[in-house]
Amino acid sequence: QVQLAESGGGSVQSGGSLRLSCAVSGYSNCMGWFRQTPESSREGVAAIDSDGNTSYRESVKGRFTISQDNAKNTLYLQMNSLEPGDTAMYYCTAGRFVGRECVGYWGQGTQVTVSS
Repeated sequence: QVQLAESGGGSVQSGGSLRLSCAVSGYSNCMGWFRQTPESSREGVAAIDSDGNTSYRESVKGRFTISQDNAKNTLYLQMNSLEPGDTAMYYCTAGRFVGRECVGYWGQGTQVTVSS
């Protein structure tokens, strides 16, 4: 069983930065971040495997960075150059890869709002 708890969301202006954190208990072969808006289904944002290999959705490449601190059992998502289109509820995930997305366990989500 893996438990996840996100933090770090908030409201920023376009071009700003936020860092999301996810406290993790339990072991997982992979970790990831998803996001969802009321008008859309959940979409994978980034994922990282146990060797530190990362993958990103095209629209966030070069702006977002996923990383993990194993000593602190924490997953991060550094988000720079934020755009209004990044506004969503962000979820931390763990479990197994399905394609390039890590799914199975979900956190409760943290809201990110980017204003123009």
